[in-house]
Amino acid sequence: MSELKGAVIFGQSGGPTAVINASAAGVFQEALRQKAITAVYGAAHGIKGILEEKFYDMGKEDPYELELLKTTPSSALGSVRYKLKNAEEDETDYKRILEVFKKYNIRYFFYNGGNDSMDTCNKVSKYMQQAGYECRVMGVPKTIDNDLWGTDHCPGYGSAARYIATSIMEVYQDARVYDQGQITILEIMGRNAGWLTASSALAADAGCGPDLIYLPELPFDLDKFIAEVNDLYQKQKNVIVAVSEGIKDKDGRYISEYGQDLAYTDSFGHVQLGGLASTLVNILKQKIDAKIRGIEFSLLQRCAAHLGSRTDVDEAVLAGEMAVRYAVEGKTDYMVAFERAAGPVYKCQTKLVNLSEVANKEKKIPREWINEAGNGLKQPFIDYALPLIQGASAPPMENSLPRFAKLKKVLASELVTL
Repeated sequence: MSELKGAVIFGQSGGPTAVINASAAGVFQEALRQKAITAVYGAAHGIKGILEEKFYDMGKEDPYELELLKTTPSSALGSVRYKLKNAEEDETDYKRILEVFKKYNIRYFFYNGGNDSMDTCNKVSKYMQQAGYECRVMGVPKTIDNDLWGTDHCPGYGSAARYIATSIMEVYQDARVYDQGQITILEIMGRNAGWLTASSALAADAGCGPDLIYLPELPFDLDKFIAEVNDLYQKQKNVIVAVSEGIKDKDGRYISEYGQDLAYTDSFGHVQLGGLASTLVNILKQKIDAKIRGIEFSLLQRCAAHLGSRTDVDEAVLAGEMAVRYAVEGKTDYMVAFERAAGPVYKCQTKLVNLSEVANKEKKIPREWINEAGNGLKQPFIDYALPLIQGASAPPMENSLPRFAKLKKVLASELVTL
């Protein structure tokens, strides 16, 4: 395929992670090395930054600050949850995107996110093709939920899993110091897929983890839950339970709703979850005479760069780099994915998955990896997850505090002569 000269634009979307900026660094650094690429832009708040013509010239950034992105958590460019309508229903946004792409000669579009972000990426790609505008579009995977279809795992998951396993091992030590015993409920992110909560099994495998683990892959039976917790408490006095925030009963109702009205939804129709731990604590207090404490990991689990996985960071960078290389080679309309090689030694390589196949699909934990009782994980999950948390990654320190990237964020619109 002939060389395509033009600018790159990169956007971040959805929930932040400890390594989404590492993928940004991979895209920016690789794009700046490519002769076919004339400019490199970073969109402010994802697709909204393109629509509002607010994006930054990454070529104006200090190379050291771009390198620091690899260990800077969250979304340095700002994120967004914005759903593009189908072009058949409303072309307004698409016409605006095309207008901006033409104005800045943007010929490469990279979008970093999860399920909904891949849907956005796919829609933009298809519209550009229909409009006859050559623009190579690549999805860069990102989600701590690890639920993207078509890839062995997602950048962001390994670091979040390492943080959760480590934190639970620390909570385990704290929760067992008193002679009276305690029940501790740990609420971990995960709407429909329980990969993140399942990572608590890594702590259990190390001997300092939860006694019970409940995932959204299976219906949650409240009476069974109370009985299992009470039985363990009567036997050993100290009980730790890990639960996914998205667990539902057999009728599909979030258990979180038992204690509150979940009224807020985002533009994709997702209910904002939270409060499950306190709901379960209040229910258990009515049934069991014990000290019961709830802990919600909340945002801490997705921005803990100080406990990042080196494997995760390196693969996040690689995903960004390969997105650029594949696009320059002529590939378009794909998401970069990971494929694990067979054998005892962990090794992954990148591959491409068609955006139309991955958009809006979820990958859940196989039932055979969950124990028969539905309250724990089996060895195949440990074998799957353990390699993903290997190696330590942390930001460099200044005065014993992390030094994160500080971008100038020079607006591209100020540099373009109309």
